[in-house]
Amino acid sequence: MDLDLIITNGVVVTASGTIQPPNSDIAVKDGVITSIGRGLTAFAGPNTKIIDAEGAHVTPGGVDTHVHLSQGAGGVTMDGFDTGTRSAICGGTTTVVCFAAQEKWDEDVLKVVADYHAKAKSQGGTYSDYGFHLILTNPSPAVLDEQLPILRNEEGVSSVKLYMSYDNRQLNDAQIMSVLQRTRALGMTTMIHAENWDMIKFIIKQLEERHQTDPYFHAVSRPPIVENEAAYRAIAIAELMDTPILLVHISTRSSRDHVRAAQTRMLPIHAETCPQYLYLLSDVLKKPDFEGAKYVCSPPVRDDVDDINALWEGIANGTFTTLSSDHCPSCWDHPKGKKLGLDEKTKIARFSAIPNGLPGVETRLPLGYQGVTDGKISVEKFVEVACTNPSKLYGLESKGVLAPGYDADIVIWYPKNKVQVSIENGQLHHRVDYTPYEGFSLGNWPRYTILRGKIVWTREEGGLVGEQGYGQFIKRAGNMLRQPRDVWVNEWRPYEIQN
Repeated sequence: MDLDLIITNGVVVTASGTIQPPNSDIAVKDGVITSIGRGLTAFAGPNTKIIDAEGAHVTPGGVDTHVHLSQGAGGVTMDGFDTGTRSAICGGTTTVVCFAAQEKWDEDVLKVVADYHAKAKSQGGTYSDYGFHLILTNPSPAVLDEQLPILRNEEGVSSVKLYMSYDNRQLNDAQIMSVLQRTRALGMTTMIHAENWDMIKFIIKQLEERHQTDPYFHAVSRPPIVENEAAYRAIAIAELMDTPILLVHISTRSSRDHVRAAQTRMLPIHAETCPQYLYLLSDVLKKPDFEGAKYVCSPPVRDDVDDINALWEGIANGTFTTLSSDHCPSCWDHPKGKKLGLDEKTKIARFSAIPNGLPGVETRLPLGYQGVTDGKISVEKFVEVACTNPSKLYGLESKGVLAPGYDADIVIWYPKNKVQVSIENGQLHHRVDYTPYEGFSLGNWPRYTILRGKIVWTREEGGLVGEQGYGQFIKRAGNMLRQPRDVWVNEWRPYEIQN
């Protein structure tokens, strides 16, 4: 066999363990891993590319399942499918699942998804592989009963995201229940943004009356209890419906504990956290000259390092299913970006007008790997939350695992202590004019990124070498992780009715 690629002398990492040299050669043909074993370089042909990993970790390509691209009115300053997926590849992420957002007035979610397909195509295609979640804000009977089955079974869109906050996104508890009833029957994954919107609005009003409107007060307006209450309520609703959910961007110890307690009771509750909550504290929102606006996201980064420690513990002990970026970037120095929150004439800031979100799709994997370097998590756990679990939870059947038959999506890191990387925005590949991690020192970065057998990033030999348009849309299956505890088919029956 004339193999396309062989990676030799690497430590192959899976979620369950590592394979050490000399038993860890990876052979690739036609974009797929054909074998892992000893002495595979003997099968190299004249056209086979051989990469010596020099004893470094070799992991699956990153899978980032929380990415906002070309979304909504704020998309004018956001990454598109072109720059967003370019940035992903350069940081070792080979697959992103981003959002097709239904607005409150939209009655046809099939058209919503079609419009996002058209956006990706009109921008010249993608560098990475990609899929879609549906942000569901108007769960009408027609959407739930007629359109969701088509999205799930024919379009390969097998997940929805619900919001408990924001006037233009929020669903009430009864609406969430109706969605869970349907997604359970369809085997779809349901993501929930858990914040108590009434609490937030009440606090914002009080702060604005006191003229406390600088960027730091964004965090004040969303204290931990805002997330904790909503997370607990979402878990209670999911328990009533006996339906799997994933709580996105968990940022506090208390919310983590709610998730852990539910999991201990064998409820199908999953949770996600993000690098900003593992590295940043709310003091960054106090930076002068309105630069604190760069760090405005929801939930906010927290005040207490105890929350950071609790989140790392939650990754290490399996409470968190996924580590995602929540890449939701707006430019800072742009009148329709973060500076929407600053009156240019009076120089008065208004935090409630600052677009939410941070860039992070390129830095997610290196920041997660830093947890391995610092001894906070094992390299196997890193692969589990950054690659394998996201693939399983969201039905990416051929992704996230280094094994024969899977897509040859591979990241080769540097050997230990060989590089030291300082994050600088000028070296990143998004279209945003800042990174919240400017100046952070990391002990590793992807040396090679390989997508379906093709080298698309080589840090020492040209950087980005992949071609825009090589990325493919991935039709996804259903949730391959924990299923409901019993099987329902199109009916709601949380309790047996007693005569």
